[in-house]
Amino acid sequence: MTRILVVDDEPHIVSLVTRALRAEGFETVTADDGQAALDIALAGDVDLVILDVGLPSMDGFEVLRSLRGQGGRMPVIMLTARSGTSDTIQGLDAGASDYVPKPFSVAELLARVRSRLRERTGAISMVLTHGDVTVDLLARRTMVAGREIDLSAREFALAEQFLRHPNTVLTREQLLSRIWGMDFDPGSNVVDVYVRYLRGKIGSDHIVTVRGEGYRWE
Repeated sequence: MTRILVVDDEPHIVSLVTRALRAEGFETVTADDGQAALDIALAGDVDLVILDVGLPSMDGFEVLRSLRGQGGRMPVIMLTARSGTSDTIQGLDAGASDYVPKPFSVAELLARVRSRLRERTGAISMVLTHGDVTVDLLARRTMVAGREIDLSAREFALAEQFLRHPNTVLTREQLLSRIWGMDFDPGSNVVDVYVRYLRGKIGSDHIVTVRGEGYRWE
């Protein structure tokens, strides 16, 4: 799943952006501090960063300069409440891919995220294929034996997880964390429900139940 780092010290902004990204099928990780954001970005498991300028310990410009200086090449979309072209120029000169002033439209931010990811199609996998099932991550399309299937955002994210990890057992805990972004609740059957939905649309033979462990794509 495409993983996006959201960096802001305002909890309501982080909540708003992460909910919107997850609804689109993206995986999110968050930070409210400049140094923590830099450490996560440099760990190498992030495809795009949404970075606020005003942060504790290191501001967004410092984070971006350090990230680029240490070889981080993923797209970075900067957020700022500051006005004026000098801040925009400073961000772009530091290596920002895009610049979004606050307050912003969530729909516009999502469009910019998709655009920046589209530019990276040579760097990250945008089309996943296994057997007769193909998932196009940017076009948000799923094909089964040449026929397009309509999937909800959660079903699409679930299919993406399985196709990224074929022949591997994925536990319910892993799927809850990656798709729903919540701690495992032993009483929750949401994963089982959505696996059933997905089987109904792409064929039950693709997803095998591994008793006591989780599910495996075959």
